[in-house]
Amino acid sequence: MPFPTRRATVLMAMCAAVALGLAVLTRPTPTTLPVTGTGDAALAALGREVVGPDRPALAVAAVTADRTRTAVLGAAPDARFEIGSITKGLTGLLFADMIARGEVAPTTTVGALLPVEGPLAGVTVEQLATHRSGLPSVPGGVGPFVRGWWSALTAGNPYPYSTAEIIAAADDAPLDAPPGTYSNLGFAVLGAALAAAADRPYAQLLTERVLTPLGMAGAAVVTTPDALGPRDLTGETPGGRRADPWAGEGIAPAGSVRADITDTARLARALLVGDAPGIDALRPRADLPPDRIGWGWLSRPDKVTGHTVVWHNGGTGGFTSFLGVDREAGVAVVVLSAGGESPDPPTPAGVTP
Repeated sequence: MPFPTRRATVLMAMCAAVALGLAVLTRPTPTTLPVTGTGDAALAALGREVVGPDRPALAVAAVTADRTRTAVLGAAPDARFEIGSITKGLTGLLFADMIARGEVAPTTTVGALLPVEGPLAGVTVEQLATHRSGLPSVPGGVGPFVRGWWSALTAGNPYPYSTAEIIAAADDAPLDAPPGTYSNLGFAVLGAALAAAADRPYAQLLTERVLTPLGMAGAAVVTTPDALGPRDLTGETPGGRRADPWAGEGIAPAGSVRADITDTARLARALLVGDAPGIDALRPRADLPPDRIGWGWLSRPDKVTGHTVVWHNGGTGGFTSFLGVDREAGVAVVVLSAGGESPDPPTPAGVTP
């Protein structure tokens, strides 16, 4: 549905006025990391220096096949962070695992798994997994537009959609985005399609097939704020505003997993040594400049070493994250930050030699 220009202008003006008023009244101050934390002291100091102190909590891990070093500042050692779009990598592992089990094929169409009738029905799951479906980045229309704009101003959750709402939004979307358009909507549909193929909810499926086999016992797919507990951190915007959790059933396959540094380091080690379920997801299959992409996972040559680094990062309203694996060097790195920033410091920090 096209967005009426006059109505859009009025709604944007109303949102801006209220949001600016709230900002003037509250004026939050960004939280600063403590100088020391728990775990490896040298790694903690390095993480604080490279990522920066302006955030409430930071967790880092340096992983080899034989040793894992972790450090946490500003939170308990088992505190859970939103890992954002690293969730897409987990969905990619699930996809590859289901291909190996014969439950889906790369060429399986969305229409064979989900109740859609538009052009989306002919899109394949491999096109979704490589951001080549033609779907836009986010749901379109009046409601999502206003919700996303308002959430950006107030640190709210822009993705409180059910799975049915996500499927409907994707079915209504024109498939005219250029190949390589990074699509949260596309990965949400991919997760819904995989769940339908296995006849169980995405959260249950990912837990059974990926999180549990990896030993990520504390990680969870958070589909509602009510599921959060005392271990779950509250993220902050760059200005210090407390951010709402990005918890939603529909968007879960694209970015709703929460994990602590120990569990995320387990994921990194499994990718490094090659024993993660669905490890074939890491194999590049298409261009996504400046990277190549497999089933969700990105890869690029390191400018210093020339080694291929497999990676994904994440960013929500209150969190940023990075996971990178250099198999040739035998090392992996994880950075989890309770600070939502753009550009995000964890990504360049994670690839810093």
